[in-house]
Amino acid sequence: MLEKVYQYKNVNEKLVEKLVDDDNVALNHMTFIKGTGLPEHYSNSNVYMIIIRGTLTLKLDEQEPQKYGEGQIINIPYHTKMNVNNFDEEVLELFVVKSPNPRALGGK
Repeated sequence: MLEKVYQYKNVNEKLVEKLVDDDNVALNHMTFIKGTGLPEHYSNSNVYMIIIRGTLTLKLDEQEPQKYGEGQIINIPYHTKMNVNNFDEEVLELFVVKSPNPRALGGK
């Protein structure tokens, strides 16, 4: 078998799972219920957030928070301050692609 198969969980609770962590890319799967999100942090690579369901409230650097929904892909440049939250009733589910893998940039 040449391919690798990765499995992600289908849940309706807060979850952050690392799916792929190889030399080329880091891929995470996240779900957030209302009132949850990630601690404020700086992007440690070039980040793509792919929204599968729900509404993402995202504040970057000193910009006003923006809302993004299902079917949208948001690209966040390296070393950008991020506030990632779900302030809505529906569960937020997204995939986060980091390329290159943060290890290539000296990160974790």
